[in-house]
Amino acid sequence: MAKFYQPILETPRLILKKISLEDAEDMFEYARDPEVTKYVSWEYHKSIEDSVKFINLLLSKYANSEPSDWGLYLKENGKLIGTCGYVFIDEKNMTGEIGYVLGKKYWNKGFMTEAVKKVIEFGFEKLNLNRIQARCKVENIPSERVMQKVGMKFEGILRETVFIKGRFWDMKMYSILKREYELNN
Repeated sequence: MAKFYQPILETPRLILKKISLEDAEDMFEYARDPEVTKYVSWEYHKSIEDSVKFINLLLSKYANSEPSDWGLYLKENGKLIGTCGYVFIDEKNMTGEIGYVLGKKYWNKGFMTEAVKKVIEFGFEKLNLNRIQARCKVENIPSERVMQKVGMKFEGILRETVFIKGRFWDMKMYSILKREYELNN
């Protein structure tokens, strides 16, 4: 795979940039909440060491130029409030998949929609992707709303497609194509 680069991106209220170990406390603040991690593939962080381990995983992805998460930082104070990025990129098929998580006190304020729009823009305009997709557990209505707000279209339900936290989960699949993105931008 070609090297994945991760520049700093900006939205009206957020800076999207690489996470550093200095962000461990901010990450632990949201990642320790079982409600925040209810629908993600990883368990809630039980100690700050869990957040440090996760950041070290991101740092190794950055070092190896692999698709990864941007940290979502509030412009007003520099606080890390979540992550958003590419779970994978399939270069041959020019497809990428986005994943994201946001601290609970920032829910329902449009932050994730803002971030995902920027990550989609980057994917089409800089990575030359043709298709960007995202999946969420069927029960995760807020995540589904983000996908709808950024212009993704519902494709269907992937039945028992992932085994997470001891059970199989049905996932809703959404996507947006480059030509659909270009029509609205």
